[in-house]
Amino acid sequence: MAKTQMNVRVDETTAQAARERALAQGVSVNRYIEELVQRDAAEVGRSFVDAAADFMKSYEHLFAEEFGPSETGGNGSGSLPKA
Repeated sequence: MAKTQMNVRVDETTAQAARERALAQGVSVNRYIEELVQRDAAEVGRSFVDAAADFMKSYEHLFAEEFGPSETGGNGSGSLPKA
């Protein structure tokens, strides 16, 4: 993966915290910040999947009424349309 240079300005307290945490983890400040961004991006993805699962659980009965029971046990009487 190609690397791109990026300059970021933070206050001295934040910069010192980043340096200390990077040192404690045995990585460069660049790597530490890169990992933070990657974790944050992954969390957004997990949040979306969790929200979608909650939505499906909340409305499962309506989908079952419209399309039939799911393989995990809906309460509808029809069947899912074939693709």
